[in-house]
Amino acid sequence: MSGHRGFGCKKWMVRIARPGQTAPIMTKTMIVEKIDALPWDDLRAGIDTEGWVATGPLLSAAECDRLIALYDREDGFRGRVVMARHGLGRGEYRYFDYPLPDTVAGLRAALYPHLAPLANAWAEGLGEETTYPPDLAGFLDRCRVGGQARPTPLLLRYGPGDFNRLHQDLYGPLAFPIQATILLTDPAAFEGGEFLLVEQRPRMQSRGEVVPLARGEAVLFCVNRRPVPGKRGFYRVVMRHGVSRLRAGGRHALGVIFHDAG
Repeated sequence: MSGHRGFGCKKWMVRIARPGQTAPIMTKTMIVEKIDALPWDDLRAGIDTEGWVATGPLLSAAECDRLIALYDREDGFRGRVVMARHGLGRGEYRYFDYPLPDTVAGLRAALYPHLAPLANAWAEGLGEETTYPPDLAGFLDRCRVGGQARPTPLLLRYGPGDFNRLHQDLYGPLAFPIQATILLTDPAAFEGGEFLLVEQRPRMQSRGEVVPLARGEAVLFCVNRRPVPGKRGFYRVVMRHGVSRLRAGGRHALGVIFHDAG
């Protein structure tokens, strides 16, 4: 998959703050422009072929710092999960509440339309009747009708010894098949803590992937299952994701899940 990284996408020019000034906040318009400029044909091909692809940095260091700083605030979240209490690993995460922070809402809304065509192609390949609307608002309306109205984007925090067991983020019958995770911490600030993907194909041993990410970079990956062409049509490949044990330092990440929870 290393060949899918980079893709020659356009550089994103932002105004640099002068010494002593706060770096500018990324607006929703800036997010849309950044996301739309990505080489989506290549990115979708990467996800379709391997089950994941890295985008290159989407967020600046200042924007990553702003999101990390939200973690210890009392407001803006609907719940906190300590992983060890539920057998999920070690570390913790917090689910955002509505209204989402502008950066998170902007990323979610801007990414979805570029992923919906692949989601629909996967549904057809899997023989499913589900179809996905062309925009996030239409999809979330469908989630609410189905009783899934709680927001799922989340901030994750890991310290030394923490890890996240392999899992799938499925919060109800209606689940969008692709999601995003953005690394918010500089990789030089921690050891271990690699983003992991494991793929299971029928009658084969599982295949694992370690996804190297730069600060502010997203990995787009299959949430549950995707179709892969074989000699007799498509067969189902199941994927799970997690984070390896952190040996030193601290790690924050943003999870962008498109379906809401019941």
